[in-house]
Amino acid sequence: MAIPHFTERDPLAPGFWDERFAQHFMPWDQGGVPPELARFMARSPAPLTTLIPGCGMGYEVRHLAQAGWPVTAIDFSPTAVEAAKAALGEFAGHVQQADFFSFVPAQAIGFIYERAFLCAMPRARWADVIAQWAALLAPGALLGGFFFYDGAPKGPPFGADRAALDALMQPHFVLIDEAPAEQSIAVFAGKEIWQVWQRR
Repeated sequence: MAIPHFTERDPLAPGFWDERFAQHFMPWDQGGVPPELARFMARSPAPLTTLIPGCGMGYEVRHLAQAGWPVTAIDFSPTAVEAAKAALGEFAGHVQQADFFSFVPAQAIGFIYERAFLCAMPRARWADVIAQWAALLAPGALLGGFFFYDGAPKGPPFGADRAALDALMQPHFVLIDEAPAEQSIAVFAGKEIWQVWQRR
């Protein structure tokens, strides 16, 4: 297997992710649907219109769509979008190229699924990510997924300090559920928590 070579070092640039998807360097890729998401869906009284920022390979997109949940996944990397569309086949239409920070949904979002999107962003942008989550969700709507807690200074993935992340989240959201992740891949092992937050 060829050793990947990267020229773009800024994770805020689409080219950073283009290079990694193009060279199949995706150490954040779990290769399936986490059991926590499947349980969340099973417990929901009705399908929720779902947004997935950072599309990855789209495993969750397929799972949600097959269950009848209206789902849109977005990514600003053209190569990531192409890879997800190719992997999703008949469900490719659920993925679109878009910048999360300027994204305007076609319909009200009931659930945002967080999977390695926040930790892909330098910590200096986290307040902006959380503000956009809040702007996209009406009061009572849900944000759920995996949050990576780690003190290492470099990334991605960029880990969070629990108190610092809570301080950013709590003006907009109330934590209503959490549990340790059951099937973390190596890069996240022992450091990620499944959480569900409700928009205030």
